[in-house]
Amino acid sequence: MPSALSTYRRIFDAPGSLAFSTAGFLARLPKSMQSVGVVAMLSAAHGHYALAGAVAATIALSTSVIGPQVSRLVDRFGQRRVMLTASGITVVAMTTLVLCVHLDAPAWTLFPSAAVAGCMPSMSSLVRARWAHIYAGSPMLHPAYSFESVLTQISFIVGPPLAAALSTTLFPEAGPALTTLLLAVGTVLLAAQRRTEPPLRAPRQRREATGSVLRSRGLGILVLTYVGVGAILGSLEVVTVAFADHLHHKALSGVVLGVYALGSCIAGLVFGTLTLRGPLSRRYLAGVVVMALSMLPLLFVTNLVFLAAALFVAGMLLSPTMITTTLLVQRIVPATRLTEGMTWTVTGLAVGAACGSAIASAVVERSGAAAGYEVTVIAALLAAATALSGARRLGRALTQARTAPADPTRPAPLPSPALRPQANRAMTPARSRVSVARMGIARVSVARVTRIRRRAPVRHASPREAGHSTGS
Repeated sequence: MPSALSTYRRIFDAPGSLAFSTAGFLARLPKSMQSVGVVAMLSAAHGHYALAGAVAATIALSTSVIGPQVSRLVDRFGQRRVMLTASGITVVAMTTLVLCVHLDAPAWTLFPSAAVAGCMPSMSSLVRARWAHIYAGSPMLHPAYSFESVLTQISFIVGPPLAAALSTTLFPEAGPALTTLLLAVGTVLLAAQRRTEPPLRAPRQRREATGSVLRSRGLGILVLTYVGVGAILGSLEVVTVAFADHLHHKALSGVVLGVYALGSCIAGLVFGTLTLRGPLSRRYLAGVVVMALSMLPLLFVTNLVFLAAALFVAGMLLSPTMITTTLLVQRIVPATRLTEGMTWTVTGLAVGAACGSAIASAVVERSGAAAGYEVTVIAALLAAATALSGARRLGRALTQARTAPADPTRPAPLPSPALRPQANRAMTPARSRVSVARMGIARVSVARVTRIRRRAPVRHASPREAGHSTGS
């Protein structure tokens, strides 16, 4: 454990890294709270889950469409400029949505503001782009991405229950109101971290980057695989709640899902401290396949204890796969379009989660809670099949990225922060000795010149020479 803690402590040796990571965590909480907060608000205010689900689905669909475009603008014009604008639009849209509910406006007025609320930037992609800018080519990028994956898991553990609790215990608009406030404060704090912001691309690169980064070789495979992973997550939440309700322990469904998230967090922290060898594409393929196999025990669960144990093991295989996927995106996508590339994987995850929860809900309604886990297993097998079918294409993409010319906008590889203080300490005595030696040589040289000048006889000009000089 001490070595693990020291590994994660070293990623914050870079100036400004702790500040932007903290601000990024605060700014990403609204993403996990937004949909749940809206559902809790509308169900408490109107008592209709159908309307609440439709508005939440509008936000999710809008985010899937607008999110990558916002990230493309970030890569083109810079994080601070686009982040403040997009978050400002989202704050206005969420405030309008809350006011419509509070003033009991007609139901149709909720959908325009919900559609605009999807303009929220992908804060996790912005933060990962900063880590990539700081530690590009450094072994510290692996634990940095692992730490970010754990923070994302924590945000989805804390955010949804917090939003739901506020809307059900205080007043219906409390959850979305806090979501809006956190988005505004977190965005301002993250935008204030100027020195860690990735640089803008050159004007020539802006003109050349006209199409979507989704056309990059290999990125489509990762996004499609993430659709399957998202379907796993979306169906798992719905079916677990229904399964616990079927066993008359619905209140324990949150605990069981928390065990799943706990396994993912533990695995992510341990995975970040490992020094792994071998091609990234092979690690990615193995991770997706093993993760899919870990879902098979869900078909045989009969009680919550067995379910919690199975989900804990399955959760331990989720974080390593997601961390490896992030590293792959960083390798195959140009550095000047990294934010957009990462946002596409997040979009695939969101689309899959929406589809998985919808299909699982229908299966549970028709065939019962236990049958819903069949949707989870099928989604896992589809994700594994997608990864297997695109393995060669992904390998070629990595080879092409390694042989491509160096990107002038990507910073030079940095040594591990753990090595930099040692290097500085090792070089300090040598530098001191050199400085003392140079000062000694300079003093000796000055002394010699002084002695020579003192010993040299003073030569006076003869009258003839003096007269010649005067006459000339």
